[in-house]
Amino acid sequence: MGRLTPSFTGEVAIVTGAGSGIGRSTASALAASGACVHGFDLHFPDDECGVRFHEVDVSNRESVRKAIAEVVEEEGKLDHLVQAAGIVRDRALWKLEPEEWSSVLDVNLSGAFWMLQEAARLMRGAGGGSIVHVASINGMRGKFGQANYAASKAGLIGLTRAAARELGPKGIRVNAVAPGMIETAMTAALPEAVRAKAVAETSLGRLGGPEQVSSAILFLLSDAAAHITGEIIRVDGGQMS
Repeated sequence: MGRLTPSFTGEVAIVTGAGSGIGRSTASALAASGACVHGFDLHFPDDECGVRFHEVDVSNRESVRKAIAEVVEEEGKLDHLVQAAGIVRDRALWKLEPEEWSSVLDVNLSGAFWMLQEAARLMRGAGGGSIVHVASINGMRGKFGQANYAASKAGLIGLTRAAARELGPKGIRVNAVAPGMIETAMTAALPEAVRAKAVAETSLGRLGGPEQVSSAILFLLSDAAAHITGEIIRVDGGQMS
């Protein structure tokens, strides 16, 4: 089978949530494709895979502003932003504590906005750029026990579409991927019955890995997707088919 292997040589990317899962896979793939990659996270992997890591709390606006300013001071520009930072605090909505609601929204949605706002200012001045958000199919359909997470990802989808309209005239594309259940450390901790149900929902009969999602992200960042913006691409093996 043919493979799409875009080149990002000489381009600068920031990936949030780059310490693990989809974020780490994306950061590594971008670095392998020639990009200068800066990873934002609170925890770093032992093998940095060519990624420059920064300790950043995306839910803190000042932390975001400081880290992005450091990247631009060092690199002189920002071409790409991938927002993969996300947390879960699963519980039925009538049991959700205020902190469990606000912490998920603070990281998954407000954090994405702080990053997007800073990146948009830079990219507008430069006359272009590409941004990809990692949403979720549960932001499109909802899921029991994930009122906070589903709300944050639904908000991220709305933010993606609004930003695409606002930033398109300046040559900035904004898209999102919406993964289904993906094999990560987070999902490995789920009860087997939950994982089995997700597999049963798929058309392909299996769960995907982070590399399937990062491949879709790299496509959306690349020139191959030059006429795509405001799009939400499901990477779910057919869970919502």
